[in-house]
Amino acid sequence: MIAETICSAVSAAGLGIAAITAYRRRFLAATRIAAYSLVPIGLVLTGAVEWAVDTAFSPTAWVGFGLLGGSWLLFMTTRAVERRSGITSRKDRKAAKTAQRDAVAPAASAPSLGGSGRAAARPAERPKASGSGAGDDFSDIEAILKKHGI
Repeated sequence: MIAETICSAVSAAGLGIAAITAYRRRFLAATRIAAYSLVPIGLVLTGAVEWAVDTAFSPTAWVGFGLLGGSWLLFMTTRAVERRSGITSRKDRKAAKTAQRDAVAPAASAPSLGGSGRAAARPAERPKASGSGAGDDFSDIEAILKKHGI
């Protein structure tokens, strides 16, 4: 009863504002305001407001909303974990493997493929230079400085 009264008052106020706007010769804005102000009274007359009020005070409805929210939370959590960890279906993994193999032209020679797949995936080890371990770290830097004459 109170909800219907409030919706009726809101509609009446909206129609009053629409009338004032139309008086100022802003007919398009007045028509929009009138359309918005008729929505609450339309909801009252269709029974949507009564249903919403009955639902709002029903413990069974709140448990249902809680279960819907919990299921949505679980669904979104699993999607986030799936995206983070890169877990995909077997079909997706096979497609990715095929795409990786087809990345090189089919008529390419063996050296462009990088030899065997595993050897190309690992970086080649550098030969160890003689000297202390600290000197090895700066050997690349020294070579660059010598190249530029510094």
